[in-house]
Amino acid sequence: MTTLTASSENVGWKLLVINFWHQFKKNKGAMIGLYFMMGIMLLALFADLIAPHSPIEQFRDHILLPPAWQERGNWSFILGTDAVGRDQLSRLIFGARYSFYIGFIVIGISLFFGVILGIMAAFFRGSIDNLIMRVMDILLAFPSLLFALVLVAILGPSLTNAMIAIAITYMPHFVRISRAQAISELNKDYVLASRTMGAGVGRLMFINVLPNCTAPLIVQATLSFSTAILDAAALGFLGMGAQPPAPEWGTMLADSREFILSAWWLITLPGVTILATVLSINLIGDGLRDALDPKMKRSI
Repeated sequence: MTTLTASSENVGWKLLVINFWHQFKKNKGAMIGLYFMMGIMLLALFADLIAPHSPIEQFRDHILLPPAWQERGNWSFILGTDAVGRDQLSRLIFGARYSFYIGFIVIGISLFFGVILGIMAAFFRGSIDNLIMRVMDILLAFPSLLFALVLVAILGPSLTNAMIAIAITYMPHFVRISRAQAISELNKDYVLASRTMGAGVGRLMFINVLPNCTAPLIVQATLSFSTAILDAAALGFLGMGAQPPAPEWGTMLADSREFILSAWWLITLPGVTILATVLSINLIGDGLRDALDPKMKRSI
């Protein structure tokens, strides 16, 4: 009997995954974003093998070289070099590592603590719920980038402090979503049956209710991932995020401000890379939303 139950559960999960993929691949924009992100992730994973040069190595004889197809270009530096002779292509490839590292850490922290606080607020209505939600309302009252900038100014400019600050600003979104979803699940029959059978609060929170709240949390995490990359680049541009010579895309933009007119490739290439990455993640988020919540489907 146990074997039959386990096998039926496996078949059920397989059917869910197949149905999800069938719905997801209908969204052409999401598929384009997925392929692009897979390419960027492969570049980030194998940057040491793919990048033609070290991202911090300076070639003093090749300062401010334009891309290879332009006059004075050199095919040893396909996308040109910066003001101290560092290869732009190598820095862009290694910068993908920083962006994904930032995104995963920020979303991991904000999702973990946001879900715990949201579930607690849903189960412990009253003073605990009011305290948690009022703190979240205060955090939401501040513009996220401005609040992150203030926190980094207090903690000190560094990539680690920037990630902590951004994670704190994103936490209220996960708290509100998990709380709302948990409240909607609490009065359903399976929760009442579990309570009747003597399930404890911890089991109800994390075994019964939480798995049924994952769909909107996954979508929010995907969309917040792209915003985290954008905010980290903004902090880096302002000198409050990753510090030179780290090849982070926002820091690359900051280093190229004085060369906007004389060396267009220094500011254009990191900017286009950020734009394409954020856009592709947003397209994936739209596809996930349509696949996980059929009631919200729309064409792109």
